[in-house]
Amino acid sequence: MNRGDWLYIWESPEWPAWRYDLSRLAASLAEVSRAQGLLLGRLADVGLTLRDEASLDALTEDVIKTSEIEGERLNIASVRSSIARKLGVDIGALAPVDRHVEGVVEMVLDATLLCASEVTRDRLFAWHAALFPTGFSGMARIRVANWRDDSTGAMQVVSGPIGRQTVHFEAPPAARLDSEADRFLAWLNDDSADPPVLKAGLAHLWSVTLHPFDDGNGRIARAIGDLLLARADGSPQRFYSLSAQIQRERKDYYDILERTQKGTLDVTEWLAWFLGALHRAVDSAQLTLNAVLTKSRFWQRWAGSPFNERQLKLLNRLLDGFDGKLTSSKWAAIEKCSPDTALRDISELVALGVLKKSAAGGRSTSYELAD
Repeated sequence: MNRGDWLYIWESPEWPAWRYDLSRLAASLAEVSRAQGLLLGRLADVGLTLRDEASLDALTEDVIKTSEIEGERLNIASVRSSIARKLGVDIGALAPVDRHVEGVVEMVLDATLLCASEVTRDRLFAWHAALFPTGFSGMARIRVANWRDDSTGAMQVVSGPIGRQTVHFEAPPAARLDSEADRFLAWLNDDSADPPVLKAGLAHLWSVTLHPFDDGNGRIARAIGDLLLARADGSPQRFYSLSAQIQRERKDYYDILERTQKGTLDVTEWLAWFLGALHRAVDSAQLTLNAVLTKSRFWQRWAGSPFNERQLKLLNRLLDGFDGKLTSSKWAAIEKCSPDTALRDISELVALGVLKKSAAGGRSTSYELAD
């Protein structure tokens, strides 16, 4: 059926009878499957400890980036500590964690670790309550653990300054949410003819189109997608982050989403974009795994070396990707120690052959890992 006299896909008389051309998606599906197989094959050979570390990195990135998409910046150390504690992974000293970080972490872990469990409205309400533990979104009180009621008007996705806003999307009326949610959850929990990876893409689109909550809809839609990807992978342990890839391609994501939500129920273009983003997310995870393996080899080589606590922290910062150039003055500021102490720490590492002076010029001497 071609586009009729409606603006949004949920207004179509055929809603929600999704259609897509599987022949156009078959090659991309095969490429994604191959990329996932290569990644999981490498992980099968690295041992339990390194798999846990790779999973911890992927989950940390997922939590950080799913919040960044919505304009929220979480503390990376707090997120990593929260996930490590809940998974029982030893990462040494743990950073303080606030209840907002805990809430996002709990949602993501519930979606992935318990991917085989049924998705119910109570489970979605629990996710929503975890995202908004105070009952506020910013300065505004919102309905928590319940569908929106549209008491202040239709739910719209807008951008631009007040008075000159552009409406990108308007969600179905709140009065329809009970029946719409029942239909969505029944499809989500039942077996369907859709390939599992495509079902994850459809679920993401369907959830964000319903936009059932006052806030947090994007994060919950991405968590639902992650749950179905975990089912598709046959493993609750995550090694790649689609949310991180969406953050990297945020403009393209919103553009394809708006075109799809104002189009027909043929969502082939959306699924093609989804598969492409997923493929790039898996490829990015290969780079993360390279970093994990590099870090492991480094500590195997320098096991038993007499590093003090500051030096251990410095080396881990470098291995995790130090922001900018490492200088003694910068390290003194980060570690809150004297410049002499910072220079002595670095000089000892240079003498051991762990660090070397950077070849890049500059006003101050900088340092990098020797190998």
